[in-house]
Amino acid sequence: MFATLSTHIDRMLGSSFRGIGEIEQFFVPLELKKKENLLVEGKICQANYFVVQGCLRMFFVNEKGVEQTVQFALENWWLSDYTSFSSGSPSGFYIQAVEKTRVLSLTHNAQEELLKQHPQLERYFRLVHQRAHAAAQFRIKGLYGNSREVLYHQFVQRYPEFVQRIPQYLLASFLGITPEYLSEVRGRAVS
Repeated sequence: MFATLSTHIDRMLGSSFRGIGEIEQFFVPLELKKKENLLVEGKICQANYFVVQGCLRMFFVNEKGVEQTVQFALENWWLSDYTSFSSGSPSGFYIQAVEKTRVLSLTHNAQEELLKQHPQLERYFRLVHQRAHAAAQFRIKGLYGNSREVLYHQFVQRYPEFVQRIPQYLLASFLGITPEYLSEVRGRAVS
């Protein structure tokens, strides 16, 4: 499991980090079943999760009782409710495995100690967060500036691996449309 993290760190830092064997102690490997929750709304997010294999999603349940997916994480992506994780406040989100998933869990205290002992990883986490923030900005711009059909086509172009792996109802939830409308959009794309 740590080889995947090591490769990701090397890619982000340009192979300048050589202490992967020294940092394994800070992580807890977890294996999740499909639909198993790592976090439930109202609980404090205890960890930052690096996806080694599989897929996670973050979602909330709206006032109508409908699940609204706000983020996915495939292999080599990190996922956490960073507000809850950093402040210790209750989360407004769920984090759930979309499929059988293996993650490396890094608790808040472990992350603080990791960064104290290996300050060069501050840069790694900064780069990870910059990329995630940029993706979130791109998504928000798309939500405000495009039709849902255009959003779907942009998503398919940017993340074709998602379309093959995640159920249609979760993709619809992420795009803010009904599964029926997504089927209609996909049907028009094929014809």
